[in-house]
Amino acid sequence: MRRDPVDPRPDWQRRVEQLGLHHHTADGVPYWDESACYTFSRFEIDTLERATYALHEMCLELVQRVIDERIFGLFLIPKAFEQLVVDSWEADEPFVYGRFDLAFNGVDPPALLEYNADTPTALVEASVAQWHWLKDTDPNGDQFNSIHDRLVEAWAAVRARDPQPIHFSALRGVVEDYVTVEYLRDTAIQAGFETDYLDVEAVGWDARRRLFVDAQGRAIHRMFKLYPWEWIAREAFGQHVPQSPTKWLEPPWKMILSSKSILPLLYEMFPDSPFLLPASFDPIAGDYVKKPVHAREGANITVVRGGHVELETDGPYGSGPSVYQRLAPLKAFAGRYPVVGSWVVNGWACGVGVREDDALVTRNTSRFVPHRMSD
Repeated sequence: MRRDPVDPRPDWQRRVEQLGLHHHTADGVPYWDESACYTFSRFEIDTLERATYALHEMCLELVQRVIDERIFGLFLIPKAFEQLVVDSWEADEPFVYGRFDLAFNGVDPPALLEYNADTPTALVEASVAQWHWLKDTDPNGDQFNSIHDRLVEAWAAVRARDPQPIHFSALRGVVEDYVTVEYLRDTAIQAGFETDYLDVEAVGWDARRRLFVDAQGRAIHRMFKLYPWEWIAREAFGQHVPQSPTKWLEPPWKMILSSKSILPLLYEMFPDSPFLLPASFDPIAGDYVKKPVHAREGANITVVRGGHVELETDGPYGSGPSVYQRLAPLKAFAGRYPVVGSWVVNGWACGVGVREDDALVTRNTSRFVPHRMSD
């Protein structure tokens, strides 16, 4: 694994905008950064793939344990939603995708930092933008990336079970979320679905019919929402969800896996896994990272090294409970710390995307850097 400097394409902004990546620059600084790329050997890619499959299987075992032992409180799942989670799991409701964020330096085994199981972003970058970058810069090059094809397959599997139309939804005015949802909607259309888009704020509740409706008053049979389950479960409007016939993607059982409470429980269940870092609900000895159970985009993270706070990020999630995880052996490449986002789609490990930052914590401003495979 290495970080190689490369020359950006002269018209890279136009090229990525043609792919829908309009949020390529923030405050004049490229978020999509093709002045470098990460190069992985095939052995390293095989290692990342193996880790992804192992983590996916462990997470599914964890969901079963949480349901069997009814330990929903550790995941801050409200009582009104517990049975919804159980029913969703027991009905084997399908999921589409998730992203494991891994610490990887090319030497030590990949280590799970967190699982973006419910509303992962950076999908267009990983699936489409970096693939076109590779074909433009090295037409014969290779990349660990079959995300697009797996997404179409995932929607085809959903459609084989239930071919009725799907609504896609995201927060109004959030460009990155809209781009992600529209890309996913396009892959669903390729799989044969009839679809529609509406903002989350436009979703209505028909009290007489007791179901969710779109802006035209049409019943929402199934909805893909780029909107976190933990937000839905705590909003007055969301209290209609358990009594509604609407099907959801990601499914309600993903409420379990979208919480960082999985980190201590996974370590408790699989202490010998090379892909897990020691983690606990209580402070741990040595160097560690404190993470809120529900937090996003690197907010409210505390890094403690040698007994002293080395880094602390702000954010709106500081009042809730936290977990403690051993500080991962991150390695700086040219002064930047990469995190490998490894995608699992419809059960398949199918590609990676790399985010990097000058600091140890990856935030929403951290750069996305494309990758390639080398023989």
